[in-house]
Amino acid sequence: MTEEAAGLAVTADAELLERSIGYALGCLRLVAPDLLACPTPCARWDLRALLWHLHDSLRALHEAADAGDVRLRPATAEHGDPVAAVRDAARALLGAWAGAEEVTVSVAGHDIGAGLVTGAGAIEVAVHGWDIAVACGHHRPIPAPLATRLLSLSPLVIDDTDRPERFAARIPAPRTASPGDRLVSFIGRAP
Repeated sequence: MTEEAAGLAVTADAELLERSIGYALGCLRLVAPDLLACPTPCARWDLRALLWHLHDSLRALHEAADAGDVRLRPATAEHGDPVAAVRDAARALLGAWAGAEEVTVSVAGHDIGAGLVTGAGAIEVAVHGWDIAVACGHHRPIPAPLATRLLSLSPLVIDDTDRPERFAARIPAPRTASPGDRLVSFIGRAP
C-alpha cells in the first residue's frame, strides 16, 4: 500500500469512528444525573460504570492515534461527571484521528492496522451509545448505514474466543431485524 493510499485508509476509517462517536454523543444527551445508577444491557455495569468504561476506551483510542501505541491496563475508579468526561474524551479523539498518519498501532506489543483499531473502536463506541440510550429508557437504534458497516467488521474483531469473557454469547436475530438490531445481537445484547 502506498503512503498516500494508507493515509486515505486511515481517513476513511476515522470517518467511521467519527460517525459512531456522533451517534454515541447523541445518546449521551439522554443521560440525567438521576439515571446514573440505572442498569444497562451490560450486566456487570450500571450507567455510571458504563460511562467510565467508555471514557477509558476513548482514551485508549486517543493514545493509539497520538502515540501509535496502546498499553493495556486495568480500569481505574473515576470521580467527577462521567458525562462531561466522555464528551470531552470523544471530542479530543475526533481531533486525534483526523490528524493521524500512522498505519499500524501497537496494542500490548502487537502491531495492528489502524483500520482495524478504528473499526473496533467504532463498534465499541456505537454499541455503548446504544447501551446508554437503553439504560436511559429510550429506543434510539444505531443508524442503518452505520450499523451495516459495523456489522461487516464485527467478525474481524470479535470471535468465539472473546465470549463469554469480553462479550456475551451472540443472540440470534430474525432475518427481518434491522442492521442495528443484528449488530447488538451479534455483540450479545437483546435488541
